Amino acid sequence: MRQDGFPAEAIDTSRPHPARIYDYLLGGKDHYEVDQEAADALAAAAPEVRIGVRANRAFLQRAVRYVVGRGVRQILDIGTGLPTSPNVHETAQEAAPDVRVAYVDNDPIVKSHADALLSRSGATSIVLGDLRDPRAVVDHPDVRRIIDFDEPVALLLVAVLHFLTDAERPDQVVATLRDALPPGSFLVLSHATGDFADRSEAQAVYKKATATLNLRTRPEVERLFDGFELVEPGLAQVPFWRPDAPPPERSREIGFYGGVARTSR
Repeated sequence: MRQDGFPAEAIDTSRPHPARIYDYLLGGKDHYEVDQEAADALAAAAPEVRIGVRANRAFLQRAVRYVVGRGVRQILDIGTGLPTSPNVHETAQEAAPDVRVAYVDNDPIVKSHADALLSRSGATSIVLGDLRDPRAVVDHPDVRRIIDFDEPVALLLVAVLHFLTDAERPDQVVATLRDALPPGSFLVLSHATGDFADRSEAQAVYKKATATLNLRTRPEVERLFDGFELVEPGLAQVPFWRPDAPPPERSREIGFYGGVARTSR
């Protein structure tokens, strides 16, 4: 990854992109017809998916409030996706106005939209970067401008690691990022699973996208937290992680695990 990220022509609008599929499922407007078609096919294959992405978004907001409540004032959000209000910085700064947030995504369209949104905020940055090169993300000057790695950081990897194949070693990606975090830091992670239903048809939708969907079991997701200590209630389906309202209908079908963990050093 170059210091300035990807060239604009690197974007492929002929194939669905996970961030734009997610945007459509959340009711957003920043997607192409190819993304809408993929999302509709995904919803046909996994009827609970719209409930699931909203539950995942609600988990993210609860987790952000949790880590800010534990004194963290810096957030590194990798795989942020298209801006959807309330964004991470809005949620965090509502609880503590001095929170700083660095967003990272590999889609130039995400960066373009986020640049417009964040242009007046000196406490946020948006970086075009690839999770597959975690060291470059950590060392990026626009990340370092916002994040002081000598102070506790909340690392957000929400609904992104399932777009890495086993060959791309998501465990090693997380380990590299973990090793950059100082004591007192947190990991917020959610991940798609096929534990509750056969979702091979949903995976097939992503074979035509810019990234494949790699479902993992509960033990496989738990291993991504190696070197961290999960906080209560541990790894859970996202609607059941510290809910602040009654979980939506069909929550037991939602194929997302989520958890928050502290650094163990």
